[in-house]
Amino acid sequence: MLARFASRRFFASYEMITSEKLDNVGLITLNRPKALNSLCAQLIDELTTCLSEYDSDPSVKAMVLTGSKKAFAAGADIKEMSVKDNVTTYKENFITSWDKIAQTRKPLIAAVNGYALGGGCEVAMMCDIILAGDKAQFGQPEIKLGTIPGAGGTQRLVRAIGKSRAMELVLTGDFISAEEACQKGLVSRIVPEDKLVDEAIEVAKKIASFSSPVVMMAKECVNEAFESSLRSGLLFERRLFHSTFGFKDRKEGMEAFLNRRNPEFKDE
Repeated sequence: MLARFASRRFFASYEMITSEKLDNVGLITLNRPKALNSLCAQLIDELTTCLSEYDSDPSVKAMVLTGSKKAFAAGADIKEMSVKDNVTTYKENFITSWDKIAQTRKPLIAAVNGYALGGGCEVAMMCDIILAGDKAQFGQPEIKLGTIPGAGGTQRLVRAIGKSRAMELVLTGDFISAEEACQKGLVSRIVPEDKLVDEAIEVAKKIASFSSPVVMMAKECVNEAFESSLRSGLLFERRLFHSTFGFKDRKEGMEAFLNRRNPEFKDE
């Protein structure tokens, strides 16, 4: 696995995640196996710190987030949450720091094997593309714990699969398979679990081969469509489209096409 990636650098400064650079792709793996990668405060802090580092690293142009074959993340850390009260959660602005995952400017691909439940499903939905292993399961089972999703589950799920389907999952706490998640539009596609991470890295490397500022603009436009009206989204897209005509990479891409050669993007 990953043997064909020539440039590979590991970083060992974290306890609950691992991170490595594979050429121009940053790979982050949730690494809390005994807890099925449950999302405690330390893990989220390490994850958002690593994402921020990759986001500001010009040598990294796309990122992949994954877990283990058994669990991408089985949810938030219930033991950690069980001792909190409403005053504490309000004063701490509990879970708000998770938003940093969705705020990365560079593309972030979730490679989901096993359970992506509760907070795990929410983190996957914060990513730009979700690729699912064939044995993956998704769900928002917070209702079974006497609470509701708090990191975007009720909001992003509606936008991803529609109100009725999202309502059923949120109110029943049921899980859905990778096949159902793909049919409903929650995930992009299904990959055999033993090939999932490799495939996610290949997708990331393909994205990374293009002009990085243009890729970030394209991501920004799609996210704008996800969060705004068609009218404002069209205007937003057009303004960014116009702005690409000031890029050397736009000129290089079009000249390469006309001259029937591969473009050499410089991220300018």
